Amino acid sequence: MPTPDDYGQGINIASLTDAPDANKLAKDIANAIAPRSIMRFASASARGATLTAPVEGMLTWLNDVNRLDLYDGTTWVAVSVGQSTWKTITPESPWTQNGNSNGTLQYRILNISGEESLQFRGALGRSSYPSSPPSNYVVNNTALPSAARPSTLRTVLIPCSDVSSDRIALKLDVRTDGYLEVFGFSSSVKPPWIGFNGVTVSL
Repeated sequence: MPTPDDYGQGINIASLTDAPDANKLAKDIANAIAPRSIMRFASASARGATLTAPVEGMLTWLNDVNRLDLYDGTTWVAVSVGQSTWKTITPESPWTQNGNSNGTLQYRILNISGEESLQFRGALGRSSYPSSPPSNYVVNNTALPSAARPSTLRTVLIPCSDVSSDRIALKLDVRTDGYLEVFGFSSSVKPPWIGFNGVTVSL
């Protein structure tokens, strides 16, 4: 009869007294080790279709989002992500890239302590405003993709120039439709640049 492995991991090892069956031997070893290794799946849906009864402690890698997940006994929790590529956001005219020499406005998706997050960097510039500008502007020309849109409105502060401005910070709304809307402009708030470096919101 099979004997347990030396590490207490519940892996049964065939005994020399068992009837010879190479197929069963190989399958028993593979089926015992696979759930204890890092299993790879194309996506979370592919994982769900395969692992219908996951066990606490299982680890999986999802190829579509480059993420390592742990099953905690109740749900899958992200524990690490691969390299997250910065992607450029096209500004809405007349906003331009590299405001205050802070680089191109970009975003990337991160996982921070198991929470999907959206991070920005760079800045936008603007050479002129109407004499009485509206209080708010949408600054991206194209909506962020669905994977980079928060589940609810996220409101944070962003810096702006104190040149031609009574303020040094503005309000940024990261909207659920993928648009970035900045508030706080007025006849006395016409900053030549607005910054996004270090801005991170939950998805």
